Amino acid sequence: MSGRRGFTLLEVIVASLIMGIAVAGILSGLSTAARNAARLSQSDRAVLFARSKMDEIVSDLKLPRYTPLQGSFDKKAAGGVDAGWTARITAFETVPSPSPGLWSFDRVQLEVWWMDGKTRRTFAMDGYRRSFLRPEDFDGPNLKK
Repeated sequence: MSGRRGFTLLEVIVASLIMGIAVAGILSGLSTAARNAARLSQSDRAVLFARSKMDEIVSDLKLPRYTPLQGSFDKKAAGGVDAGWTARITAFETVPSPSPGLWSFDRVQLEVWWMDGKTRRTFAMDGYRRSFLRPEDFDGPNLKK
């Protein structure tokens, strides 16, 4: 029997067991990686929407200060996911005695939200713009807060 070559049944079973454990671990890692990739693609999409909306808000000097702004994104553009945004523009820095027609440095606070199944996810972004104060920005003699 010493001249025969091959594996014993016990060696085959042990090798199969080791291979099964390795394959199960690899498949578990792949499913976790796929789940993370899907979550990252949603976050990447939210960042792109936030940048686009921030550019739109910062460039539109007619948008009112101290008024909540909100809207939703096209469901098709959002990959079939419900998504929207909220924003608020406030005077961040002004001249010592503010009055209409003088410059103001505004802060734009933007939050983009989207639904991940039943979970609402958010991404927040701040931006700044230089603009001029308007009469409607004042509450009597004082700047609205």
